[in-house]
Amino acid sequence: MKDIILITGAGGLIARELAKRLEKNYTVRFLTRKKKHSNEFEWNIKNKTIDDAAFEGISHIIHLAGANISEKRWTDERKKELISSRVDSADLILKTLQLKKITLKSFISASGINYYGTKTTDTIFTENDGPGNDFLSEVVVLWERAADQFKEQNLAERVVKIRTAVVLSEKDGALKKMLPTIKMGIGSALGNGKQYMPWIHIDDICSIYDFALKNPDIDGAFNAVSPQHTTNENLTKKIAEVLKKPLFMPNVPGFVLKLIFGELADALLEGSRASAEKIQKAGFQFKFTDLKKALENLLQK
Repeated sequence: MKDIILITGAGGLIARELAKRLEKNYTVRFLTRKKKHSNEFEWNIKNKTIDDAAFEGISHIIHLAGANISEKRWTDERKKELISSRVDSADLILKTLQLKKITLKSFISASGINYYGTKTTDTIFTENDGPGNDFLSEVVVLWERAADQFKEQNLAERVVKIRTAVVLSEKDGALKKMLPTIKMGIGSALGNGKQYMPWIHIDDICSIYDFALKNPDIDGAFNAVSPQHTTNENLTKKIAEVLKKPLFMPNVPGFVLKLIFGELADALLEGSRASAEKIQKAGFQFKFTDLKKALENLLQK
């Protein structure tokens, strides 16, 4: 019998790609807002409803649910939604496990590299560093605290928190948003372009989740970030280079981004490096450690 895994955030990029990989060795189920397939089960975080059948016989939960950070301007209402989609969703799962008296082998939760704060510094942050003091850091702290409850309440033998960098994929996310202007020859860096952009290839982030599932010694927080560091300006140039497009436009001024995006602009204009050493010492091997090769893999298919 294959272990049964329940994945939240079924519509997201990582969930879709990860499921393809896991289906070889596990029985995969999804929690989704609207059931379309036999392996999907409905839940409604706002109404606190969930299909109990999703939990029958499960061994692992991979919690990927969470509203897109950069999709909309951060109004007060949107901020509440960003937190609720991560924290209230985890709480709903936790209460269901308590009612059904289920103990998981593992609860593996997405998390964010913004845990360390939205700022550009010379520090290369490790998992031993504390959180920052801005909104995104607050989101991640609450997100991880909700995940930790599963171990504290004896509902999971271990909890793994994957502090995810910018995931590079031509199908969705930051890279997809950057491609149109660069393809038209009018791409440009944001602000001064010197802000660091921790990144990871979609294949590597999926491999980290797979690695965490297979290795019961993996516990706690791990940075999911390529060992090679880059800046926003360098990433923009590398994309243009791989696409063989010119890059001559001036950088987008920071004040313009702030006018358009408000507080969200800080997440675009600031960024620090994070260390991949802990996950590597645990035995994980990255497939894509070179940015240009990662982009070639994604853009030259």
